[in-house]
Amino acid sequence: MRKGVIPSSITSLKWFNFFVYGTMVLFTSFFQLYLLDVGMTKLEIGAIFSVGALVSIIANPFWAFWTNRSQNIRRIILVMLIGMLVLSQSMFRANTYETIYNSIILFYFFQGPLFAQSNTMILSYIDGTHHRFRSFRLWGSLGWAIIAIIAGFILDWANVSILSYLFTALLFASILSILVMPKLNHTIVMAPMSFKGLSKVIFNPFFLCFLLFGILVSIPNTMNTTFISLYITDLGGSKKMIGLAVFLSSILEVGVFVLCDRLLKRKISVLLGWLALVSGLFVLRWWFMADATTALQVALIQILHCITFGGFFYVGTQLTMLLIPRPYRSSGQALYTLSWSGIAGIFGGLLGGWMYQNLGAQSMYQAGVFLTLFGTVGFGFMWLFVSRGGYRPPTEEEEELSDIEIL
Repeated sequence: MRKGVIPSSITSLKWFNFFVYGTMVLFTSFFQLYLLDVGMTKLEIGAIFSVGALVSIIANPFWAFWTNRSQNIRRIILVMLIGMLVLSQSMFRANTYETIYNSIILFYFFQGPLFAQSNTMILSYIDGTHHRFRSFRLWGSLGWAIIAIIAGFILDWANVSILSYLFTALLFASILSILVMPKLNHTIVMAPMSFKGLSKVIFNPFFLCFLLFGILVSIPNTMNTTFISLYITDLGGSKKMIGLAVFLSSILEVGVFVLCDRLLKRKISVLLGWLALVSGLFVLRWWFMADATTALQVALIQILHCITFGGFFYVGTQLTMLLIPRPYRSSGQALYTLSWSGIAGIFGGLLGGWMYQNLGAQSMYQAGVFLTLFGTVGFGFMWLFVSRGGYRPPTEEEEELSDIEIL
């Protein structure tokens, strides 16, 4: 084991991931109910989450810059958690909509990059040891699933107003778990997206099509993530049912990642075929959601999340590594993440909120069927193109030669 890494720090890291993911599931799955309870419309709720996605895009490079400059990611994450704690108190105790909006926007500035920064901290602690990152990610998935079902029962028994106390308690637990960690000797530097890497990605039409079709598939998923808790309650479901739906989809997602890691070949044509298949399952999922008539049906359909989102995220990440030459992969991964979480988050919140408010949840999911269908067909054509030998990703040597020719 590398000097400076002791068993207590590993245990603290696991609990840190558990509490951080548990905190975030309260925000993503139950905060909408709180906003509805204080009088906001579904369009306003969608707009808030949409602005949050936009703020996160700006916040990510900001915190990455300060992490690289300070070389103390533990302190940076501590600042982010304290900022979230302070702003959450303002958020939950605001007397006017203006105060809520301002507090949430600032809250997203601290919260948006938290997962990325946390992953970097974990990798820094376990660097040079026998520990594997996925074991810590498993603790995050457990926190997400277990806290969701516990919170569902508590909120059903009490009231959604108690959400602020649960949120504060879990944030305190996250802060405490990071305070007991030993000081890091070093921090893994996250290379910023270079202009050269960005240009290589942007001028790769095949990869741009991959991003575009991915956005079409991701927008309905964002709409569902934002509004499924409201959909369940509108159909007469309880908060326990919301927690159960999140629990089942999250706990089974771990198995999907393991199976994908063991069974899928790292070949572009194979992965594109699987991506088209997973996107097709998304189409069926939104079709079922649009036809659902009871809250229990919605909760059971949500179990498909483990296959659709789990498969889409895994396969998309692997494809990005294969489609982009090695020197520019960090830029490719950054753009892939930006597309499915940032851009899709902006459009999904606004479009979903407007449709839910004016046309109803069924129409929102029907729109999701068509958007995802376009993305599925697009991935299908890409698979055919590659299978017939119409595309081969450029090698590092070819990229270097093209740079020399330009010069």
